[in-house]
Amino acid sequence: MKTRKSSDVATIAIFFAVMLVIHFLTSIVFNLWPVPIKPTLVHLPVIVASIVYGPRIGAILGGLMGIISVVTNTVVLLPTSYLFSPFVENGTIASLIIAMVPRILIGVTPYFIYKWLRNKIGLTLAGAVGSMTNTIFVLGGIFLLFSSVYDGNIKALLAVVFGANALVEMLISAIVTLLIVPSLLKIKK
Repeated sequence: MKTRKSSDVATIAIFFAVMLVIHFLTSIVFNLWPVPIKPTLVHLPVIVASIVYGPRIGAILGGLMGIISVVTNTVVLLPTSYLFSPFVENGTIASLIIAMVPRILIGVTPYFIYKWLRNKIGLTLAGAVGSMTNTIFVLGGIFLLFSSVYDGNIKALLAVVFGANALVEMLISAIVTLLIVPSLLKIKK
């Protein structure tokens, strides 16, 4: 039991370190990127860990992803920071819900999709569903909890974000999951 806990802590630490590296690198690259599509990639280790190590470790890593979001939006102020941080102007407890709940769910849904379809299609679908879990619950949360802020124009904002970033994120997640997970599953055995 003690060995398993140590192993789980080590696994979480390694995946969290990868998440931090991805977060910092994408922050730099996408600030220099001249196009409006800036996909979130921090969720990739959460999806992979969910499939390989299960929904508990996936949910913990998803929670850590949510914490990264809260800290980033608290420290680096953008016009949308209040959507993810209750510690900035106009931020509320709803901001914390939007930052945390979808990210925790990213760590759960891919595991069950892959468990249901244990093949390459299942891996691809698990990656895509993991990414869409984030998109649907974040955008849905914004729509439900903050629609009054945009005076009814939030539908246009959500459509733009969904159309551009979500499809790219989903495709990247599906491909990365399909390429990385089989090797990790072999190593784990």
